[in-house]
Amino acid sequence: MASVISAARVKTRVWADGHRHAVLYDDESAALLDVASGKAVKLSWAEVDAFEEKTHPETGDRYLVLLFENGTQIALVDPGGVAFAPSTVNSGPVESLPPVVCLRDFLTIKQRIEHHLYDHAGEPPPRECLDLIMNCI
Repeated sequence: MASVISAARVKTRVWADGHRHAVLYDDESAALLDVASGKAVKLSWAEVDAFEEKTHPETGDRYLVLLFENGTQIALVDPGGVAFAPSTVNSGPVESLPPVVCLRDFLTIKQRIEHHLYDHAGEPPPRECLDLIMNCI
């Protein structure tokens, strides 16, 4: 298992070094910084079960997937940065929720919600605004 963790750390560092516009990685703190959103994700290397290098079927871009013991996964993708399957534990099923999202997606959603609420403060927010909030939950 130690060899899997060691190899995953190396692959993560190499991937991040090649995609500094999407993700920064600090090996000392085991943290990924999603550049677009400014959010940091702390990795628990002891919980990494495996990793996979994959190629996107449409774009041909390479990406890295880290698989954790509890069944969760995160992917390092370009241009998205840190990507993962959204959880519906707190919201229940959400219509139109994609199977994979990235932190950049949440930044975009946040900006759209703010646009509805602040740039059109005198108008009732449209249904789309509620749908966006449900996606964030």
